[in-house]
Amino acid sequence: MLFRLLLAVGAVFLCASEASAGDRLTLPYWTLVPFVLLLLAIAFLPLVAGHFWHSNRNRALVTLLLALPTVGYLYYHQVQTNEDTMHPLAHEMANYVSFILLLGSLYIVSGGIVLRGDILPTPTVNTSFLLIGSLLANIIGTTGASMLLIRPLLRNNRHRRHKSHVPIFFIFSVSNLGGLLTPLGDPPLFLGFLKGVPFFWTLHLWAHWLVAAGLVLAIFFAWDTWAFAKEDADGRSAALLGDDKLRIAGKLNLFLLAGIIGAVLLQGELHEPWGVVIGGGAMFLIAVFSLRFTRRSLRLANGFTWAPIVEVAILFAGIFVTMVPALASLSANRDSFGIDQPWQYFWLTGALSSFLDNAPTYLTFATMATGSSDFSLLAADQVAGIDGPHVLSAISCGAVFMGAMTYIGNGPNFMVKAIADEAGVPMPSFFGYMVYSAGILLPIFALITWGFFL
Repeated sequence: MLFRLLLAVGAVFLCASEASAGDRLTLPYWTLVPFVLLLLAIAFLPLVAGHFWHSNRNRALVTLLLALPTVGYLYYHQVQTNEDTMHPLAHEMANYVSFILLLGSLYIVSGGIVLRGDILPTPTVNTSFLLIGSLLANIIGTTGASMLLIRPLLRNNRHRRHKSHVPIFFIFSVSNLGGLLTPLGDPPLFLGFLKGVPFFWTLHLWAHWLVAAGLVLAIFFAWDTWAFAKEDADGRSAALLGDDKLRIAGKLNLFLLAGIIGAVLLQGELHEPWGVVIGGGAMFLIAVFSLRFTRRSLRLANGFTWAPIVEVAILFAGIFVTMVPALASLSANRDSFGIDQPWQYFWLTGALSSFLDNAPTYLTFATMATGSSDFSLLAADQVAGIDGPHVLSAISCGAVFMGAMTYIGNGPNFMVKAIADEAGVPMPSFFGYMVYSAGILLPIFALITWGFFL
């Protein structure tokens, strides 16, 4: 708790001092405060005021109270100085619409796909679940893959006594590490795509993905083999299982997922505002089609509710509004930070992604690196003074990988925890989970640093 507080407060004063010292920045330093306060609220309120924060109405109230001062001042500043400060806000809100349409359509469509049946939960079967989930996360996102697979995995292991490690490694592999290879995989990568990173650029990170995901799966297989060996006869018997094969229901939604991918590619080919209008409109229609023609029983079987996606829509509306001054500050003062090495970007992006939110953290450091909102300059190695592709790789890996370090690092983490607790698989506390993540993931991240970013 103390570390998170010092980290967040340090970020406040760092941004504030740079904002006030930078003679190229026309906005006052206090305009950064709502952005940081919103990130602090996302990080702390679930822990210190969980009952209050559990209500989406209260989340909306907090978000509105923090976003309104930013909107009001940007408008006031434009009226007083005739400087176009509302255009960056409009640009970010267009990105927000695209962002929510993608997440919402993936969430709705994946919620109509049900995996049914049981097979003996051997280490090979469980590891295969995590491997498939890690691959699938690049197509339907870490949230979609997590919601699709966590319930079948827990149900398949229901007769085992030694299974508490299974959802922990699921969060590592499926809810975080898996979503590195496409902009569909994790929210920060999609934001990078909206800001100019080519859609297929992230495929260059296959080696980073293979090392991280491969090592985690290898550790899980060894751990699960040891745990499975301790099971009694019932835990290792297929006789208690109701079926001996897996089946997919809601296959229509598999074709709709392909339609969403096509809509994203189309959006990337079109200039604004047509990309948002046509690509986003296609995603919206696909989501409506899925809701209309998917049997309600399938969504009930998945435990589908609107609450998670509504929460994301509320919080990111505030993030996209309040981060406008922060991005402007970083663009204007990037040279004064003295950060130019890939390993620095990897660990700084990762540290903040662990305790705050990885999407705005990605934007923050990518803006710092490029000095503009056009991240394609990094991908094309057109930023003076730094190795652009390696820096963008470091930022991408830090944001995606280190979201696994805590329950609050990435959206699906808490969702998986809640589902596991509800299924009778008790999850560790906030700091108990960090014991697992630090012991397992930090050595892997150190190896990735040595192999790719030094």
